[in-house]
Amino acid sequence: MGLFDFFSKNKSGNVAKDRLKLLLVSDRANCSPEIMEAIKNDIIKVISKYMDVDTEALDIQITQTQSEGGHGCVPALFANIPIRDMKNGNPNR
Repeated sequence: MGLFDFFSKNKSGNVAKDRLKLLLVSDRANCSPEIMEAIKNDIIKVISKYMDVDTEALDIQITQTQSEGGHGCVPALFANIPIRDMKNGNPNR
């Protein structure tokens, strides 16, 4: 195992990167990082009833988008949620 292999698999680095992304997203949305984390956890909880998702690769962003009526920009939530597998039958597995 090389030196770069050690750093590329560093879990604390990934956690720090996720926290920084969450902080940046929450700043754009004008809400606290705690609220953003709660939103992320709620989304994972609901979707996990029906699908096996890759929570490590989950990416949630809040951006600005043009409103439908063309009356300015509004915040929009975009979620990239990699699905490993669909759950069949009981959603409470």
